[in-house]
Amino acid sequence: MKRIPFIILVCLAASCSGSASADIPGWRWTDGEVQGGEAVTEPHPSIVELGWTNVTAAFTAVPEGIAVYRSPEALDGVKAVAYIAVADLQKITWDVYSIDDPAILGTTDELRTPSAWFAWKPAPVVMNGGYFFAEGGKRYNASVAVSGGRTRGVNINYASQDWETMYYPTRGVFQEKDGKCSVGWTYWTGGARHFFYNQPAANSWSRDPLPTPSAQFPEEAQDFAPQTAIGGGPVLLKDGKLVNSWEAELFYGNGADDKMPKARHPRTAIGVTADGLLILFVCEGRGMTEGVAGLTFEEEAHVLQSLACTDALNLDGGGSSCLLVQGSDTIKESDGEQRPVASVVILKEK
Repeated sequence: MKRIPFIILVCLAASCSGSASADIPGWRWTDGEVQGGEAVTEPHPSIVELGWTNVTAAFTAVPEGIAVYRSPEALDGVKAVAYIAVADLQKITWDVYSIDDPAILGTTDELRTPSAWFAWKPAPVVMNGGYFFAEGGKRYNASVAVSGGRTRGVNINYASQDWETMYYPTRGVFQEKDGKCSVGWTYWTGGARHFFYNQPAANSWSRDPLPTPSAQFPEEAQDFAPQTAIGGGPVLLKDGKLVNSWEAELFYGNGADDKMPKARHPRTAIGVTADGLLILFVCEGRGMTEGVAGLTFEEEAHVLQSLACTDALNLDGGGSSCLLVQGSDTIKESDGEQRPVASVVILKEK
C-alpha cells in the first residue's frame, strides 16, 4: 500500500425549522406557486410540510425531475440556511466528475471550483464531492470516485496518529449498482481487490487496531463494482437507521479532536429515499449568515432522516461545501469564495 499522509477533512452544515428571521438574507426570488401564469403542481408536498420552500423557479430552466428547496429557519432545532436538490431517478441521473487518481498515486490534474467544473461540462446541479489533499505538486483523491464504472479515486486504506500504530479503516461510500442506490463501507487492498461491506470495521482510536479488512472481515465482502459512486464519510443513515459511523471510520483523533463530531460546521451530504428520490444537501455554517454555525454529524443525519432518506453519506464539508443550480450559488461558502475540489456530484437529465 502506498504510504500517504493521513489527512482528515471535515464537512459541516446548518439547519432550522420555523419562519425566516430578520438576520437571514431575504429570498432572491418571489415566493409563490405560479410560474408562467399557470399553477405549478408541487412535486414533493411532504417536504413543503416540513417547512422547506420550493425555490426551483428562482433558477433558469431547471429540468423536469429536479426540484430545489430552501430550509426553514431551523433544522433539528438549530438555526440554519440549507438547500436541497431533489431528483426523481426515473427522469434524472447522477454522475461524478473527478481528478484521475485511481490508486492514490497522485495526479497533475488541477483541482477546480464547482463553478469551474460546471464550466468544463455544464450540468443542472453541481455539488462538491469527496475528500482530497495536495502534496508535492500533485493532487490526491482520499475518497472513492467512480463514473461510468471507471474508478478515479479510492477511499484511504490506512491511518495513524503516530506513524507507529497503524489502523486499517473501512470508509463510507454512496453507490449506484444494478439501478439501486445504497451506502456502505469499502476497503481497497492496494491491488486488484476492492471490497464493499454492509457494516464497518469497528475501529476506534481508543482501542488497538482491528485486523486488515479482507474478503471475510468485518463480514463477508462483496466486490466493489458500482456504475457510479462517491466516497466520503461518515455514513449517516443505513437502511433507515441512524448510523453516524465516524468513530469506526476513524475520523478525528483522541484529545481535542474527539470533540469535532459534535461541533457545528457547513456540511454536504447525499441521500436516497425508498421511493427513488436522490437528495443532495448543503448548509451554511461558521457564521457566514449571523447565528448560523452549521450542524453536527448527528444533526445532519436527523435532517436527512426527516426528509425520508433511508441511506445517506456525509461528504467533504466546511469550506468545500457548495451547491450550484444552473451554475448559480445557493449557500455562502465559508471561505468567502468557492474552494477548488477534487470531485463533484452532478445531476443531469437521462
